[in-house]
Amino acid sequence: MNWEQLLSLKRFGDTQKRERLKQDETRLGFEVDFDRIIFSSAFRSLQDKTQVIPLSKTDFVHTRLTHSLEVSVVGRTLGRRVGKILLERHAKLRELGYTFNDFGAIVAAASVMHDIGNPPFGHSGEKAIGEYFKNGKGAHFKTLLTSTQYQDLVDFEGNANGFKIVTEDKGGTPGGLRLSYATLGAFIKYPKESIPKKPTKDVSDKKYGFFQSEKDAFLDVASELGMLDKKRDEIAYYRHPLAYLVEAADDICYTIIDFEDGINLGVIDESYALEYMSKLVSNINREKYYSLQFKKDRTAYLRAIAINTLVGEAVDIFLTHENDILEGKFNRPLLDKCKFEAQINDIINISIEKIYKSKEVIEKEVSGYRIIADLLDVFVTALNNTYTNSGSNYDKLVLNLLPEEYQTPKDDLYERLMQICSYVASMSDGYATRLHKKITGNII
Repeated sequence: MNWEQLLSLKRFGDTQKRERLKQDETRLGFEVDFDRIIFSSAFRSLQDKTQVIPLSKTDFVHTRLTHSLEVSVVGRTLGRRVGKILLERHAKLRELGYTFNDFGAIVAAASVMHDIGNPPFGHSGEKAIGEYFKNGKGAHFKTLLTSTQYQDLVDFEGNANGFKIVTEDKGGTPGGLRLSYATLGAFIKYPKESIPKKPTKDVSDKKYGFFQSEKDAFLDVASELGMLDKKRDEIAYYRHPLAYLVEAADDICYTIIDFEDGINLGVIDESYALEYMSKLVSNINREKYYSLQFKKDRTAYLRAIAINTLVGEAVDIFLTHENDILEGKFNRPLLDKCKFEAQINDIINISIEKIYKSKEVIEKEVSGYRIIADLLDVFVTALNNTYTNSGSNYDKLVLNLLPEEYQTPKDDLYERLMQICSYVASMSDGYATRLHKKITGNII
């Protein structure tokens, strides 16, 4: 892969090449990507989607929205620091007008939308959608779909749904948000289709990055960017290099900030903060730490220096392995090569024990399973019955609950099922809960 091609400013529908030298320096094309994402309804819904800890008991834990914004800040720094060195290594990029800010803007835009396709109720929401089609009432659709279409449903993936959201044609808006191909490439952490589902050592094979409904859009992006084909029977490519920085930004934030939330909530004792962070960074000013009066300020101080340390690590690892990354020979997350890998795992393990497996989180996930299964069943049934002209009065009422763009059934069954899955996935936690109460008659 080569950087000139990987930094493509092309957008869906473009008929002419977009040259970097002709860009408006007051608002770069990659910065336009960020703006379009921020103003999208899909991004706004993240303000009421759980990151890990439900919102009911406190107002300062992170939502998907605040998490995404923080990941974008870290991603921007990673991109700029990497870009500064890459411009020294690849003089042609400077001649074409690229600056280190371009790298920062691409990674920031891809980072801010990295969770845009996630369903309500955290990662359990993805599993709940899959469970409906695997073992729930939707299992009977298996014989009516291709194996890959069915796998899209039983292994519903927020990353693939995110790609759908930002690229899907809608009435009068071909290409969705019409983001630059460079940003789309950096966004796609798993550039493969859902089948076969085989564990490999390559991190890009861990999940999948697009549904069959967006296969042509993905292939168009991969071709434009010159991403390397893995030459397998199924569609599978090596990552866009900047996807490693997006992943690192997310890994840094959820590792450190979920830990910080747990301490501020009191589910992790504050003594762990200094103990674990001291192992991660060596430049803690203990006098300053103890001079801070409030716990949230002490944990914020530790969080800031920990993130700065891990950002430096990620940048160094990326630049050291640049050639391997460009050649598709680097197959691990950047932080897996980090000298602090053991310390990071210690922090993650205590977060799993104290936060991710807490009663409050488990209660949220259990309720989410039931809510999502019921919503899927009601809307899938109504849409399919309407398509076959067998809809009841109840089905007609249910369809009226759908936004206008989801009310007209697609001719293809797979497309209809994806219609409903995408709609349910777009809901916020609160809206899904309220809507579930209405359709089950629990309106008090």
